[in-house]
Amino acid sequence: QVTCIEVVEAYVERIKEVNPLINAVVKDRFEEALQEARQVDKLLSEGPVDEYLEEKFPLLGVPITVKEAFCLYGMPNTSGLVNRRNVIATSDATVVSRLKQAGAIPLGVTNCSELCMWYESSNRVYGRTNNPYDLQRIVGGSSGGEGSVLAAACSVIGVGSDIGGSIRMPAFFNGVFGHKPTTGVVPNDGQFPNAHGVRTSYLCTGPMCRYAEDLEPVLRVMAGPGVSKLKLSEKVSLEKIKFHCMDHDGGSVFVSPVDKEILQAQKKVVEYLESDLGIQVQRVAIHKMKYSFQIWSAMMSSKDSEGQEAQRFTDLLGDHGKPVWPLWELMKWLVGMSSHTLPAIALGLTEKLVNLNDSGKAKLVSMGKSLQEEMEALLGPDGVLLYPSHPTIAPKHHSPICTPFNFAYTAIFNVLGLPVTQCPLGLGSEGLPLGIQLVAAAYNDHLTLAVAQYLERAFGGWVLPGKV
Repeated sequence: QVTCIEVVEAYVERIKEVNPLINAVVKDRFEEALQEARQVDKLLSEGPVDEYLEEKFPLLGVPITVKEAFCLYGMPNTSGLVNRRNVIATSDATVVSRLKQAGAIPLGVTNCSELCMWYESSNRVYGRTNNPYDLQRIVGGSSGGEGSVLAAACSVIGVGSDIGGSIRMPAFFNGVFGHKPTTGVVPNDGQFPNAHGVRTSYLCTGPMCRYAEDLEPVLRVMAGPGVSKLKLSEKVSLEKIKFHCMDHDGGSVFVSPVDKEILQAQKKVVEYLESDLGIQVQRVAIHKMKYSFQIWSAMMSSKDSEGQEAQRFTDLLGDHGKPVWPLWELMKWLVGMSSHTLPAIALGLTEKLVNLNDSGKAKLVSMGKSLQEEMEALLGPDGVLLYPSHPTIAPKHHSPICTPFNFAYTAIFNVLGLPVTQCPLGLGSEGLPLGIQLVAAAYNDHLTLAVAQYLERAFGGWVLPGKV
């Protein structure tokens, strides 16, 4: 019905209109994108669209955006680090290359937190990204630019990565869909910083989308040959899914209590599932979830099977240059002289403190392994757990520094290696997005994706910001 050039032009105009407010796209490639759109139209004018063309280019002409931490040829790849300001990607990350080969057209790259290790997307290279529903609110991190750009209807598909909730928190705060796949299926190559040692088992690359039905085709392309491990072609019978529900983590001392509105939204989901599908949602209380933050920290900093130490954040901040001294950086920050953000400096300072004694860490790692077994046994081949995406709705700018551990609600599933889909559930009383995490056992991504589509139909999915 429309040409590819019309579609791409519409998105380019939309970005030009709203990006001055949200600061999500940090570098565009509009000229190249328009040229690629013309080539798509030329290809389509040369003959009828047949099955071969659909199979070869499943995303032909679809505008996408890419988190700046991923290599996109010709675009910056700083991850918000000032001393990488001049780094330009000379190739594409594996997932970016696969999306381009499938016909997708990248419009540009989007903002992230410094070194992708904080849940507010702000840095000294590009500044701060704002939430389209309320410019005074955060977009989450580290894939915050993607969450914001999708929510503002500036893109169709986003490329995100997630080691502690970096896909799911921005998707939640911005009212879109985000999927953290089962670990080890989608390649992480071509992003900075990439995971090393034990963290390669926790970092996941995945899709972020405005519409639930887009998650699966994009995941197929991203996974490439690895898609065979997932059961995406299996038909899902929702009535046969064993649903479990957990309202909160059990009361961790590190984490905020879950907002009433988030609990109410989850309750509505449970009631809807029970009445519409005629099933019983099983309430569960998994005691070890109370220690989510401690388990994640211990597992993130543990040695891998070959005894290799986890990479230190202060080394990453130096980016192969001089090591960064966090205390000195804090002094410089206080007088406005540091090139780093306060959260990054704080993370550098606490890194050594969090590094528990070996016996304490071993105990927590063992608890994590046992929690993984407990989760796999609970969920089995046909289970889905409903769990809050975050304890609070999108907080105001800077406030995460007062609640630094709230990301534990998403982070625990990274170290457990489970697939999770973040699903929006409309807007709350302040006009800010609500949502829920859908969790399944490893390689059962098809279950959470199917439930996300079902809940989108029931609760409306993404809502255009500013729409009353």
